[in-house]
Amino acid sequence: MTTQRIDDAPWLKTASLQALLAALSSDGEAARVVGGAVRNTFMGHAVTDVDVATTNHPSETTSRIEAAGFRAIPTGVEHGTVTAVTPDGVFEVTTLRRDIETDGRRAVVSFGRDWQADAERRDFTINALYCEADGTVVDLVGGLADIETKTLRFIGDAEARIREDYLRILRFFRFFAWYGEGRPDAGGIRAATRLKEGLDGLSPERVWKELKRLLTAPDPSRALLWMRQTGVLTRILRESERWGIDAIHGLVDAEGAFSWPADPMLRLAAIVPPDAARLAELARRLRLSNGERDRLLAFAHAEAVTPETDDHALRTRLYFGDRQAIADRLKLALAAERARAGVTADSLTRIAALVRQLETATRFAPPEFPLNGTDLQEAGIAPGPELGQTLERLRRLWAESGFTLGRESLLAKL
Repeated sequence: MTTQRIDDAPWLKTASLQALLAALSSDGEAARVVGGAVRNTFMGHAVTDVDVATTNHPSETTSRIEAAGFRAIPTGVEHGTVTAVTPDGVFEVTTLRRDIETDGRRAVVSFGRDWQADAERRDFTINALYCEADGTVVDLVGGLADIETKTLRFIGDAEARIREDYLRILRFFRFFAWYGEGRPDAGGIRAATRLKEGLDGLSPERVWKELKRLLTAPDPSRALLWMRQTGVLTRILRESERWGIDAIHGLVDAEGAFSWPADPMLRLAAIVPPDAARLAELARRLRLSNGERDRLLAFAHAEAVTPETDDHALRTRLYFGDRQAIADRLKLALAAERARAGVTADSLTRIAALVRQLETATRFAPPEFPLNGTDLQEAGIAPGPELGQTLERLRRLWAESGFTLGRESLLAKL
C-alpha cells in the first residue's frame, strides 16, 4: 500500500463533504473519497464530481446521511449507491463491494468491508485511489506510480476486467485520450483487440456516451489511431472505415491555433463521410439526440465552401442555408488546408480566405426581408401556393442584389 497526501484540494475542504465523511466514519465504519476527484487532483485536471466509498450498508448510509442533515436519494441502491444532496453539492456514496456475477453488461454485487477487494474490482489503477478526510491518499493497486508515468493500466488481468463489462474497452481508449501518454498498455491493447466483438451487446446509448466523451478530450487523435488499429473504431463506427481519422490531428491543431472549443460533433464529422444516408443510419444506430442528428445531416447536405467562394455567394448561402453546417464545413476546410504539407504563397492565401469566410459565417446576421404575405395579397396575389412561390422568388432576387432592394423595388418586380 502506498500513501501520499492531498494538502490543499479545495473540494476536500468543503464543510458538507467533511460533515458527510465524519457521519459515515463513526462507530467502527469508514468512508473515503474515491476515484476521479483524487486522480484529477494529482494530474492537474478540474474536479467536477466527488464520489465517496464507505463500509456502511446502503440502509445505514441513508440513515447517516439524513442524520447529518442532508437529503438521501437511493439512486442505485441495488449496487450500493445512495446520493447525498448537500448545500455544497451532490455526492454519490457507494458501499464497498465485489462483483459476484457479470454478463459483460451488468453485475450482481455483494457488499463488504474489504478496501483491497473494492479496489481490485475497479477498472484502472488510476481510478482506484482513495482519500481520507484529512487528505491522506491510499493507493492499493499502484495507481500513483501510473499517474506519475501517465500509464493507463487495467487492474489485474485486462481480459477479466473487460469480460465483466465490455464498455471498459471504450473506457480504456477514452481514459487514454484524457490521461495517457506514449503507447497504451500492451495488455490492454491485446485484450481490447481480442474481445471487441463484445461491444455488439452494449446499448447504443452507452457506446455513444463513451465515444462522445473521448471526442471531447483535448487531443483524441492518438486514442482514435489505436482504436482503428485494433478494429474497435470500425466496430462501433463503421462509417469511419475507408474514410479515416487523418483529419483529426489537423483539426485539433486548428482548434489550438484559433481557440476553438473542443467540439465532439465537429470531430465526429471529420472522421465520417458527408453522406446524408450513411449519417442518418449512424444517428439511428447510436441513437443520437435530435439536435445531434440534425447537425450531422445539415453538414452532409451543405455545399462545400472553398476559398474561391466570393463574399456575396457566401452570404447568400448563409441566408438560405444552415449557418452551423456552413461553419462546420469551413472549419474542416481550414484545418485541412493548414495541415497540407509545405507552406506556399498560394496556401497562405487560401488559408487567409477561409479565415475571412469563417469570420463572416460567425458574425453573419440575416437582414430582415422587407416584404411579407400581406404585402403580396395587397398587390393582388391570392393566398395559396402561388403566393408562397412568389415570395420565395422575390426573396432570391433580394439576396442576389446583396440584400439591397427595398420594398417598392421588390413590388415593382411583380
